[in-house]
Amino acid sequence: MSPREPKSAPHTVAVHGGEPRRHPEAAMTAPIVQTATYTFEDTAELRDFFEGRTERTEEYGRYGNPTVRLFERKLAALEGTEDAAAFASGMAAVTTAILALSKAGSHVVLFSDCYRRTRQFVTTFLARYGVESTLVPPADVDALEAALRPNTKLVISEAPTNPYQTVPDLARVAAICRERRIKTMIDSTFATPINLRPAEHGIDLVVHSATKYLGGHNDVLGGVIAGKDGLVGIVRELRNVLGGVLDPHAAYLLLRGTKTLALRVAQQNATAQRLAETLESHPAVARVWYPGLPSHPNHEVARGLMSGFGGVVTFELKGGLDAGTQVVDAARIPRIAPSLGGVESLIEQPALMSFYELTTEQREAVGIKDGLIRYAVGVEDADDLIADLLQALERA
Repeated sequence: MSPREPKSAPHTVAVHGGEPRRHPEAAMTAPIVQTATYTFEDTAELRDFFEGRTERTEEYGRYGNPTVRLFERKLAALEGTEDAAAFASGMAAVTTAILALSKAGSHVVLFSDCYRRTRQFVTTFLARYGVESTLVPPADVDALEAALRPNTKLVISEAPTNPYQTVPDLARVAAICRERRIKTMIDSTFATPINLRPAEHGIDLVVHSATKYLGGHNDVLGGVIAGKDGLVGIVRELRNVLGGVLDPHAAYLLLRGTKTLALRVAQQNATAQRLAETLESHPAVARVWYPGLPSHPNHEVARGLMSGFGGVVTFELKGGLDAGTQVVDAARIPRIAPSLGGVESLIEQPALMSFYELTTEQREAVGIKDGLIRYAVGVEDADDLIADLLQALERA
């Protein structure tokens, strides 16, 4: 099932998209082709391969694998794009794409609340090689437009962002950049292809940390980038050189996880919405950030783009860092961990988990409040999660 076939609902595409009707040996599930290299029957077959006279696509493990390719096709089907390329991690996908689309003397624009490792890569690593960059305020498309230069080659954002869940107007971003022949790349990990398909709004490249919702079980690392054939092909060629390829067994786990993606995300959307509404009325909570709440500054934009608002709720406690620690430690169901998107709920304090080395003043300078808690909803019963969090809040 490819994006060119009749359009099916996301639940159906998650199960069948990108896969043949029958797998080899009539297996129900995709086989794990666990090999590092591929053989040729004779020199004639080798010549046919290199001269394009065969349907065969694999020569060496770094350049391709049948199990990995199935995962890539499924993600392309889910995102509604022509192609996708898989990587060993989300950051491998992000950094390879940025490297493929920038060069010395070019300019990159990022919203300032992009993932901190993405910002670090652009502003620190690429700066050493003559790539300029500009950070603009979260979701501020006017500031983005003003920051563009004749040498701007790429605009990067997330939708929603971490941890404040900002959602830029993707259609407007795409239109502004298309007019100037600037490529756009959106990290859509938080949204998943179930809640948002950025390519439908004109975005050139869509990135996922497949470790999160696509895998869905906190047991595999992976990344993927989706877009048009030619553009993804450029990124794939660089991936083949740099070597950040996805392992076939990891691809198998991601294929398995993706089949239940729509079911899991529907549950997480509903639970997170209830959790956010409950927190917003709690006296110990100063503020809640969730795009499904009318109080969120990008709520109207999110409503226009997204079919669901995701499984992450961020909130600030009035009692600051110590109160946050008390709540995190008192919560019985979620585990304390830095990830999201799995079947288990996770909870963390960004000030400690991601910015431990900074002082309170330094964290404030980058927008991270001491009383902040990020709750990544799993698939547990919503009533149980809410009751558990309410008893933990009583400790604060």
